[in-house]
Amino acid sequence: MSKLSVSYKESLHERLADPEYAAGYLDAALEDGDPRVFLLALRDVAEVHGIAKLASDAGLKRESTYRILSEQGNPELKSLNALLHTLGLRLAVAVAN
Repeated sequence: MSKLSVSYKESLHERLADPEYAAGYLDAALEDGDPRVFLLALRDVAEVHGIAKLASDAGLKRESTYRILSEQGNPELKSLNALLHTLGLRLAVAVAN
């Protein structure tokens, strides 16, 4: 029997493979104002690329990367920047409206 639908997580991961979509997803998570929401959104993006591979490519330890991307994560700017850079993304600052 064939699947009639795709799970939410599968569908999200397909969309997050697109860097433009991933950037918008992370930006919306930042607008929430809760850093935990952003870190969980970043984890969603990281899962698409494989967290262990992402950690290696970013020059970070796998265990610390999982910790960074947890709900209790508190990454240093350097680590966050390394992860985003490896994903082909970057931090930006804009004027608040």
